[in-house]
Amino acid sequence: MALKQTIDQARPPDFAAVLARTGEALADLRARHADGTLPLLRLPDKRDDIATILGYATLLREGTSDVVFLGTGGSSLGGQTLAQLAGHAVPGVGSLRDPPRIHFMDNLDPESYGALLDRLPLKTSRFVAVSKSGGTGETLMQTIAALDAVKDAGLDPHDHFLGITEPARPGKANGLRDLLAAHQIRMMDHDPGVGGRFSVLTNVGLLPAAVCGLDIGAIRQGAADALAPVLANRQPGDVPAAVGAALSVALAPTKTIAVMMAYADRLQMFTRWYVQLWAESLGKDGKGTTPIGALGPVDQHSQLQLYIAGPRDKLFTIVTTSPAGRGPRISADLARLAGEPDFSGMAIGDLVAAQGRATAETLAKNGCPVRTIHIEKLNERAMGELLMHFMLETIIAARLLGVDPFDQPAVEEGKILAKTYLASG
Repeated sequence: MALKQTIDQARPPDFAAVLARTGEALADLRARHADGTLPLLRLPDKRDDIATILGYATLLREGTSDVVFLGTGGSSLGGQTLAQLAGHAVPGVGSLRDPPRIHFMDNLDPESYGALLDRLPLKTSRFVAVSKSGGTGETLMQTIAALDAVKDAGLDPHDHFLGITEPARPGKANGLRDLLAAHQIRMMDHDPGVGGRFSVLTNVGLLPAAVCGLDIGAIRQGAADALAPVLANRQPGDVPAAVGAALSVALAPTKTIAVMMAYADRLQMFTRWYVQLWAESLGKDGKGTTPIGALGPVDQHSQLQLYIAGPRDKLFTIVTTSPAGRGPRISADLARLAGEPDFSGMAIGDLVAAQGRATAETLAKNGCPVRTIHIEKLNERAMGELLMHFMLETIIAARLLGVDPFDQPAVEEGKILAKTYLASG
């Protein structure tokens, strides 16, 4: 496995008992893998859709300057996480990958979206509209606006759009499918058995990854690595996802905030993906913990003071990579001039590696519960393992808390109310 998980602070007194309880959740995962009732668990070994995903990725890239992905929440964050691994939207830099330019319009904002449509070279742009239900208001509005722009430019929508949504079902409305079908636009089926925030290993996440040139088979192989100890019927203590879930739940009564701090710019979107996964899956019936995403080293300067000297209500997960020896090297004369002679000959990555280690150790020495997840090489396989680890951890934690990780009733209530307000003017 590419990931190494360590706990850097004493486990809570009831940790062993909570960990033992994960055995039921692990048995349930094995049973649902065997009978196919949880399709997510079959995705790591799925290969019969890869050629189709790669074919659509080629179609989207050829002769294209810009690919715009329309979708919000789980329809976008997984794709963004994988695209960032390929060099898309790297903080402070922008794109570090070859064209086409990639855009994820995941937040509905009239100024931002209007500016994008005005500036896009529509003749060489492609749009991918993603909504599992086909009824997501934000995605429908963005899609309609893009359709209007393309038609006003005298272009055929068939050549500029692709949709991902659930297959048509009798008696169930799907506005996105109806909208795109009326324009003879190609559509890929969204797996109806995989919810949006768990969809990163489906075409929802893998299509953007393929457009960016990533090895999507390796992503799924990494996911299989995370699932393997579950299917091998290992003891809970030998299943990293079970250990993580037990730690979170055992600490939940006093550590109500879960901080995910990653020490790599290409993991920034991963922390945002994690925040939705954890919050929307567990925040029910007065249960769950509040996830916060952070990025190192920058957030050492903005948040670490609070973390160490503020309320002791947080569990920390520090994700580190292996940056030592990487990046520009520091010249001896300039290091001495800056008053830091020890920087001489060091690479920038050496300081980042030291900071990640120092943050975890400082938190632990100050009595904060910390676990470290180390990724030796940040590539497709490691990312697939990381994503599947946290999906499994979330599902196991939900079982321990007694909530359903796959619904989101409060979110649906808000969607309905928003459409009511819109209709009433």
